[in-house]
Amino acid sequence: MDEGENLDEELDNVVILNDEEGNEVKFEFLDLVELNDEEYVILLPMTEDNEEEEGEVVILKVEDSDEDEESYVSVDDEAILNQVFDIFKERFKDDFDFVD
Repeated sequence: MDEGENLDEELDNVVILNDEEGNEVKFEFLDLVELNDEEYVILLPMTEDNEEEEGEVVILKVEDSDEDEESYVSVDDEAILNQVFDIFKERFKDDFDFVD
């Protein structure tokens, strides 16, 4: 595999979202979790040089919008956030060092 293929592979997991001020923010897509017939994405913020940041993940609910596109919305319910994160931790317990 050449370096270009590796770069394309890394960019496939990158999600770019706009924050409240309209700025683009890059995240690494980690997982999609289904809970109670709803889907949630687990994202890891990335730094300016496209490196993963150590720290907290972002959990957003997937909603279908017009034109067959998905949109992500914040989740305010702590119980749902904890359930989704517990599922994620169980799936990736061998890949990440989680701090409670």
